[in-house]
Amino acid sequence: MDTLEVKTSEPMASDVWFDSDMMHIRLLDGREISVPIEWFPRLRDATEEQRKKWTLIGRGVGIHWDELDEDISVSALLKG
Repeated sequence: MDTLEVKTSEPMASDVWFDSDMMHIRLLDGREISVPIEWFPRLRDATEEQRKKWTLIGRGVGIHWDELDEDISVSALLKG
């Protein structure tokens, strides 16, 4: 039986949420990473509602906030 299995070496996000100081990202492989909001002035200065209005770029290789004109690469976050 042949099956087609798609593998990617790129980390991909599946969910994003915030607390008062940090942005948290859940990856498709189950890992969760957290980074200071301070790293991203547009997100730091945004309202809670604006932060919630994110979409995934390329099925999760990045995160986009249209209203804030902010794009974040998941692989860049992992590199620090």
